[in-house]
Amino acid sequence: MARNRRNVDPNDGKVRCRWAAVDPILAAYHDREWGKRIRTDGGHLQRMAAEIFQCGLSWKIVLVKMPALTAGFHGFELSRVARMTSKDVNRLCNDASIIRNRKKIEATIHNARVMMELKAAHRSYVRWLDRLSTDSSADIAALYQLFRKTFRFMGPETTRCYLMGCGKLPPEHDRECWLAQGNM
Repeated sequence: MARNRRNVDPNDGKVRCRWAAVDPILAAYHDREWGKRIRTDGGHLQRMAAEIFQCGLSWKIVLVKMPALTAGFHGFELSRVARMTSKDVNRLCNDASIIRNRKKIEATIHNARVMMELKAAHRSYVRWLDRLSTDSSADIAALYQLFRKTFRFMGPETTRCYLMGCGKLPPEHDRECWLAQGNM
């Protein structure tokens, strides 16, 4: 296999997807988090929020701001985020350490409330998500519609990225990437 030298990390010699090839923050996210199965409801809220906050921005900005977002959203503890009020929204909108987008902040709180409802009905959000089929392209298209109707700020592209990011769908690695199927 011919190696694309631009995708080779000079520090470890690994070939990564183009978007994560040379930046250590993106490389760490690519190698350790992206596409890995998430087993907690709070972890799913954090992943969904990351995808929402990323819309229109670079992943690096989101990753750099993630510690502040995590603190601002109470560690993405589902019940605490679901109880956040307009006072909390205003506090976050004035916090320069996070991505200050009122609609994205409100969407994260709304989505925590929806996840709490799904948790009450199915014992956990993870359990609800695990039961959703991704066996066919029709199943995946139905998921995109379900997420658009159920959650805020979750259009088809954001949903696709969320489902890949949390391991529900296989992540789309560049063919040469060391994490591409067959290269692991």
